[in-house]
Amino acid sequence: MRPGRPSAQLTPRRAETPAGRLRRAAAPAQAAMAGKAASPGTAVLLVTANVGSLFDDPENLQKNWLREFYQVVHAHRPHFLALTPASPPQVVHAHRPHFLALHCQEFGGKNYEASMSHVDKFVKELLSSDAMKEYNRARVYLDENYKSQEHFTALGSFYFLHESLKNIYQFDFKAKKYKKVTGKEIYSDTLESTPMLEKEKFPQDYFPECKWSRKGFLRTRWCLADCAFDLVNIHLFHDASNLVAWETSPSVYSGIRHKALGYVLDRISDQRFQKASYFVFGDFNFRLDSKSVVETLCTKATMQTVRAADTNEVVKLIFRESDNDRKVMLQLEKKLFDYFNQEVFRDDNGTALLEFDKELSVFKDRLYELDISFPPSYPYSEDCSQGRQYMNTRCPAWCDRVLMSPSAKELVLRSESEEKVVTYDHIGPSACTPGLEV
Repeated sequence: MRPGRPSAQLTPRRAETPAGRLRRAAAPAQAAMAGKAASPGTAVLLVTANVGSLFDDPENLQKNWLREFYQVVHAHRPHFLALTPASPPQVVHAHRPHFLALHCQEFGGKNYEASMSHVDKFVKELLSSDAMKEYNRARVYLDENYKSQEHFTALGSFYFLHESLKNIYQFDFKAKKYKKVTGKEIYSDTLESTPMLEKEKFPQDYFPECKWSRKGFLRTRWCLADCAFDLVNIHLFHDASNLVAWETSPSVYSGIRHKALGYVLDRISDQRFQKASYFVFGDFNFRLDSKSVVETLCTKATMQTVRAADTNEVVKLIFRESDNDRKVMLQLEKKLFDYFNQEVFRDDNGTALLEFDKELSVFKDRLYELDISFPPSYPYSEDCSQGRQYMNTRCPAWCDRVLMSPSAKELVLRSESEEKVVTYDHIGPSACTPGLEV
């Protein structure tokens, strides 16, 4: 689960479409988004969170996480938000969103079977809490089929509709028609047979070195005030080894993510259904270009290579200053990225590192993102007493994003007034709330 992720707010307008057809609307994707969509006065909040660690320590982390989430729901203006385990909360007072989408990855944690009771408690709390009492309709989709290696993605998608929102419809992908949303419903276990969504796990050959990969996507489609839009929950592949990621630019892992994201975009825009604007928000696992970052951070350093005695395989790289008593600047192992000065990742919100954030550029004609003005969202410490610190396991990066299609971008940026309607930022920066972005 990731502390301190980004968030955003926006107010998209209705798109002009031919008579008799649904107008399209979409919301940016990056862990969380809020704003007005579809019609004047309709506030939309999109949130994404990798919540794996919430189920490792439910007594402490879940309470903090839910508290920060509720603050976002009660916030003033619709916006994207990200929660971090221990960064100071930025509470914004505003109207509650009419349409709220929460996309979770690693739902249930590493051991889903052992976490089942915590999962049930978490879902019950979200659906019945006083903070959510004005949301009288809800749809919850939980992939709980952990015994099926072929299908299990550990994705969880929650959608809440405010009582003041009159007409909201969800698309039935099997019947190819919209159905009015009423009441609260939870779907779990075998989502493959649920007609109100599309879910796929990426083929094993996309990431063969990760035997137990649970990466994939879950798509729903909605119609709000004559605006149709897709919301896609996504979890892409991680960097399995810092040493391998460092070898080439771009890394082999970047290529794997490129292939998987391209597959999702092709899938949600193919000819099976009428096209709609789309928001893709989740854990993309986008990483900085490791080779370029290391070369820049260690420009004046010399490199020492440590090899395993039995295999002669490189197991560690040590970068030392050429002078200054040969001070160690960076130590790199498969799961170690220990740089001596973490402030470089936080200074000016990590702006100097954005030049190494290149993975989205491949999709510049298909996906749009609001300007990033917050520090890297991963890997924050999950120790509540060190919420502003990054763990020394990976190079900090903006893994969690809110992305949108070109047509969704038009809806978002075409504001209906002079007020600022879009915000993309962190939430709960001083609270221990791992992996929440809105």
